[in-house]
Amino acid sequence: MTENQRQPHIQGNSGAQAGYLSCPVCEAFCPVQAGPHCERCGAHLHLRDPHSLSKAAAYLIAAYILYIPANLLPVMHTETIFGAEDDTILSGVVVLLSTGSWPLALLVFFASIMVPLLKLFSLTLLLISSWRRSRWLPLPRTRLFRLVEAVGRWSMLDIYVVMVLVALVQFQSLASVYPGGGAFAFAAVVVLTMLSAQHFDSRLIWDTIETHHE
Repeated sequence: MTENQRQPHIQGNSGAQAGYLSCPVCEAFCPVQAGPHCERCGAHLHLRDPHSLSKAAAYLIAAYILYIPANLLPVMHTETIFGAEDDTILSGVVVLLSTGSWPLALLVFFASIMVPLLKLFSLTLLLISSWRRSRWLPLPRTRLFRLVEAVGRWSMLDIYVVMVLVALVQFQSLASVYPGGGAFAFAAVVVLTMLSAQHFDSRLIWDTIETHHE
């Protein structure tokens, strides 16, 4: 099998080839001849963000940095008549396992530890392969990018749990529960990975394929 046979067949024209641009604000299709501004909302138009990879990489590096304190610092500080206790994400998983709640422990471990880590690795793969203009498996990489975008919001499970516990416990006046520094770092990791995925232009995956076929 030759190299051309291994590569996917490119069909159809892109919007730029058809003479249209997509507005990044209102998503209207504007003809290229219309000028540098959207005819509907007046936003600035451009074929591609020239700094897409740089912006996505910056957010991703910041997420990597904050991922360490997100797992080492306590996400919740509890004060009761028996004393005070700090819990990290991993210690919370251990507590759930020791109390027999292994389904919930697996859910927290997967959603709060594995999913953010897999997102970081997946975005790293996408950015490096696009930066190197790789023609390796463009369709699976596109599907991976869509998966990263889809699971982004579900990484906030621990933050939701902490906020609900804070509201319930404070309401019943049984104890005092406060979010720890790990909760804010973890929320920042989730937001930064979402921003990295948002600024990554997935069309970069296919640019090298189209250039190769042309």
